[in-house]
Amino acid sequence: MLDALGLAPDEERVYRALIGRPAATALLLAELLALTPAHVDEALSRLVDWGLASRSAEDRFTAAPPAMALGALIGRRRDGLRTAEQALVALAEEHRAAMTGSSITDLIEIVTGVDAIRHRFLQVQQAARTQVRTFITAPFVALPPDENTAEPVALERGVLFRAVLDREVLAEPGIVRDAVDSLRHGVRLRVADHVPMKLVLADADLGLVPLAVTPAGEPGAVLLHRSGLLDALDALFETVWHTARPLELSTGEGGTDALTEAGPQGPTELDRRILGLLLAGVTDLTAAAQLGLSPRTLHRRLRHLMDLAGVRTRMQLGAHAVRNGWTEPAES
Repeated sequence: MLDALGLAPDEERVYRALIGRPAATALLLAELLALTPAHVDEALSRLVDWGLASRSAEDRFTAAPPAMALGALIGRRRDGLRTAEQALVALAEEHRAAMTGSSITDLIEIVTGVDAIRHRFLQVQQAARTQVRTFITAPFVALPPDENTAEPVALERGVLFRAVLDREVLAEPGIVRDAVDSLRHGVRLRVADHVPMKLVLADADLGLVPLAVTPAGEPGAVLLHRSGLLDALDALFETVWHTARPLELSTGEGGTDALTEAGPQGPTELDRRILGLLLAGVTDLTAAAQLGLSPRTLHRRLRHLMDLAGVRTRMQLGAHAVRNGWTEPAES
């Protein structure tokens, strides 16, 4: 349990034994733990160096209070991680600056072979700081979704995962069960009738795109660094994401979780009234006042409508609303 703080298993065992036995000798601890005296001496020396134990003049050892000793060790670890994070940011900026104006060979890396693709797939997710976005299609060449060990680790540190599944993938063995588990852990999933390619994106910095099998019979992939091509893949993902249907958890037979595809949604009558006023040139504040809404609620509804329409600007939303009849009164 204390390996996260740098303690080896034998060191943790010795420390735990010391907690219940003040002023214990190394020989006593060796007998209790069935360890060699040399192992115990080495563990005790490390514990003393770290301030987790103290040695008396009679070569007896006492454990330092856990709240004080381990608290200080955790604090040092936090400081070290904070320093490492700052170094990561600085190195990332140096890397981006170095990549500016680089040749195409510096921006694109060809990856060949199942093992190499699997390794890069996991690395891309491990490098993400804010979000990972993926297109999932069959067949699974390098790594099935249920073997993606990087996903739970990244979720634990707060990385957002969004994935669009090709509809045919849901027919693959075990995929529905894996999708249910992913939804339980906070992954956001959607399904589309057709997903254009396999893809994994880490933030706006890295992208991995599997390719067709090489003439030698090995699968290949391209690892992309920040570039115009990566920006295009970023836009492609967001376009497909907005048009795909959300997958949600529902209650199945026996009270177990099941997978449900959200049905098509459209604007409510209130949404239609908001759109009608704004298309007529009414300001946000005036429209909110006329409809008895707060400006914040009105902006939230507009953001929701842009997500439904798969657009990014109000001008695009207005054009979409006119084309699709969203400004017409809802039928009673």
